[in-house]
Amino acid sequence: MAEVAQDPRRAALADWLAGVAPGSRDLRPASGDASFRRYFRLDTDGGPRIAMDAPPAQEPLAPFLDVTARLAAAGVHVPRVHAADTDLGFVLLDDLGTRHYLDALDADNADALYGDALYALVRIAAADSAGLPPYDRALLAREMALFPDWLLDRHLGLTLDGAQRAALNAVCEALIASALAQPQVFVHRDYHARNLMLTEEHNPGVLDYQDAVRGPLAYDLASLLRDAYVNWPEARVRGWALAYRDRAVAAGLCAPTADDDFLRAFDLMGVQRQLKVLGIFARLWHRDGKPGYLGDLPRVLAYVEAVAPRHPETAPLAALIGQLDLRRRLQEAARPCAR
Repeated sequence: MAEVAQDPRRAALADWLAGVAPGSRDLRPASGDASFRRYFRLDTDGGPRIAMDAPPAQEPLAPFLDVTARLAAAGVHVPRVHAADTDLGFVLLDDLGTRHYLDALDADNADALYGDALYALVRIAAADSAGLPPYDRALLAREMALFPDWLLDRHLGLTLDGAQRAALNAVCEALIASALAQPQVFVHRDYHARNLMLTEEHNPGVLDYQDAVRGPLAYDLASLLRDAYVNWPEARVRGWALAYRDRAVAAGLCAPTADDDFLRAFDLMGVQRQLKVLGIFARLWHRDGKPGYLGDLPRVLAYVEAVAPRHPETAPLAALIGQLDLRRRLQEAARPCAR
């Protein structure tokens, strides 16, 4: 109880839960994330639940509640909302369990689990996206700017010269053009192994979708299969990507597309996302004091190193990474000093 008393928002959450969840008890941390949101697990007379604490000034609840309703209507397994207070920033949700895909995946079950995830992704892409923020040129460019601003400059102390900056800008323009040329659908925006829960029924349970937008068909696919937290042999990744293409065509989300054309769009979308992720993980340390993501930077960079040389649009990025010796520099910066 002393811990609750020293945390005013947690104390307020406990008071709110006493009114909306009969028999609520044993409020305990479940997880945090890369934002201001926090999650708590509790027991109630109706069974286990998850309580979300989303400070209204930083994490308004309206988008979360709106997107939850859209995905549920599309048949996606998202937590049911039992109670919500947008003024306080509290939500009471179903508990989808404790086993993330990241904990469950192995070489033997990956085909089955990714098969479930790809079926769910088709439902997500087909969900109502009317009125969602567009994944437009400005947003795509703003995301990729995180790479030079936070990874290169702030984290590694590197400043691009004029020619290097021009080369990176040209790559980013090509990535934007590819993204905008794709069918525009409902995009979860963070669809990966840490946000998918292994469930006995309607697998997987899907979390952390409140930043959904209307954008490129391949974005969530790249997020899932070029995951910052787990990687797979390239042949398996490309097989899963083409299986998704087939399901998207069958669902009317896109026209039939040649394998090479679809995989090129998938590759380019992945590079856009990885540039964003490299910048975000560096920003989480330098701005937010969260070093836990720094260990994932080499894996993310490896995706870019592997994919960029395949396509003329991204080959200059591969050359730039070599010129800057980014892999060595990341290794040298891997252990931040305590603040």
